[in-house]
Amino acid sequence: MVARDDGRGGTALPVLESDGPLALRRTRGSGAQTRVMLVGAMSGPLGGDHFTVEADVHQGARLRVGSAAATIALPGQVKGEARYDVRLTVADGGELHWLPEQLISAGGSDLHVTTHIDVAATARLVLREEQVLGRAGEEPGRLGSRLVLRVAGRTVLDQELACGPGAPGGWDGPAVLGGHRAVGQLLVVRPEFADRPVTAQVLDEGAALMPLAGPAALVSAVAPDALRLRRSLEQALTVLDA
Repeated sequence: MVARDDGRGGTALPVLESDGPLALRRTRGSGAQTRVMLVGAMSGPLGGDHFTVEADVHQGARLRVGSAAATIALPGQVKGEARYDVRLTVADGGELHWLPEQLISAGGSDLHVTTHIDVAATARLVLREEQVLGRAGEEPGRLGSRLVLRVAGRTVLDQELACGPGAPGGWDGPAVLGGHRAVGQLLVVRPEFADRPVTAQVLDEGAALMPLAGPAALVSAVAPDALRLRRSLEQALTVLDA
């Protein structure tokens, strides 16, 4: 998807193309902000699948992307790792809110998610990432994720997490998830953070706010379930006034 300033105080979508198991649907926007929903057209990602989603927000455009439902990683007839790649670019003066629903790692699945974000010096970003290990009463599949953020060409965040069967030891210990089954991140990029960085603080049990080495802030949270994880991240949005 490509978002551009339409020259009339709004945002146009000259490119909105999708194929296969993911469909893109434009929904009612608000003011200058245009909204798009990711809709699952079929089950997946399954073993061996490779999904890619790309969003390019041009100068002055404002885009908000959500999803119609949670994404569930499932085992497939084809053995092997599934991949889900997200590539986001925001130009100077552009704004992107990337707020999909949770990713659920079902038992027997094997998925690696990579999110690469490039934002310009005066761009704005709000990104929420939520991962749930297993459905109710179910052991999780293997889930790996990497989150990379570059601001004005400089890498300010590059982190990886691996959970579930076959992941490096300690993923469920006190230094990582501490027995919790839901984990999430909230990234907020604002030009004003360059002069007034956020203050590192504990938001509640299992959630912490940290400034990054750039005009950005990261909230990391763990929780027993998806509902409490969402509450923690919503609270963080309120604290950041995002």
